[in-house]
Amino acid sequence: MSDIVKMSVEPRPGVGKGAARAARRAGYVPGVIYGDKKDPVTIQIKNNQLLKTLNSGGFYTTIFDIDVAGEQHRVIPKDIQKNKLNGLPEHVDFMRLTKGAKIQVMIPVEFLNEDECPGLKQGGTLNVVRHEVELSVLPDNMPENIQLDLISFQIGDSINISDAVMPEGAEPTITDRDFTIATIIEPRAAVEEDDEETTETEVIEQNADTVEGEGDQDDS
Repeated sequence: MSDIVKMSVEPRPGVGKGAARAARRAGYVPGVIYGDKKDPVTIQIKNNQLLKTLNSGGFYTTIFDIDVAGEQHRVIPKDIQKNKLNGLPEHVDFMRLTKGAKIQVMIPVEFLNEDECPGLKQGGTLNVVRHEVELSVLPDNMPENIQLDLISFQIGDSINISDAVMPEGAEPTITDRDFTIATIIEPRAAVEEDDEETTETEVIEQNADTVEGEGDQDDS
């Protein structure tokens, strides 16, 4: 389970674009807390405070206890809007967590025993299809990652969600198929060699067709 992070923020006076711009000019990132059938609360977070939290990693899978002028809100981040030019956060949304209710969250995938994987030791490449998987989880049991052990996989194998060690009480939101998370593909040199052989064969066949066609014309 991810640790719960405590954060103190300030209530944001006013709503709308004007109030948000004023907050940014004062060195804050405007935001909002919503959900759990309660009124939304507009907030503002100091720029350096939010950047420090973002740089710590795992922002979207972190549960926060946010203090807004003495009022406590248990939340999870849902969205950050960033400036298109400098990439700095301009607005952040937090969703309140309802006790006993599951949430949908993207959880990163962690691959174990890459050094011992037979397919990788033979020169294969780990081709990651999904770096994250959306899970339905209880907030109090939200995992930091999904683990996939590569100890037995060979070149050509697909690594599916059924191969993952799922956290207790968690399940993927995609339930209609055993979807692929990664594959172990052949060494690039072997693939390029196969491509060259195929191309050479095609050229020979094309030349043969040309010679045959010329012969047919001479006979006519």
